[in-house]
Amino acid sequence: MNPVHNVSVPFALPAPSLGKMEAAQGTQSFKDVLMSSIQEVNSMQQAADRAVEAISSGEEISPAEVLTAVQKADIAFRLLMQIRNKLVQAYQEVQNIRV
Repeated sequence: MNPVHNVSVPFALPAPSLGKMEAAQGTQSFKDVLMSSIQEVNSMQQAADRAVEAISSGEEISPAEVLTAVQKADIAFRLLMQIRNKLVQAYQEVQNIRV
């Protein structure tokens, strides 16, 4: 095997930082995306609750609208729970890594 001589790297790799990492300009951090998703699911659930209250109090609202609002809130909540489960699973896998 021939030894490699005078290998130059055309770019320098940044050293990893142990401090707080900053998000790239114009992008949201993972925390911000997660929090906005939680808030959006919460608002969907509140809208579904208002729709159910409206139909039960006799207001003029279509049962299809109520069903749609409830189903949207249910699907969004189930998706959020699956994301949470995957995050917990990934965290547990990282914890089990032997260093």
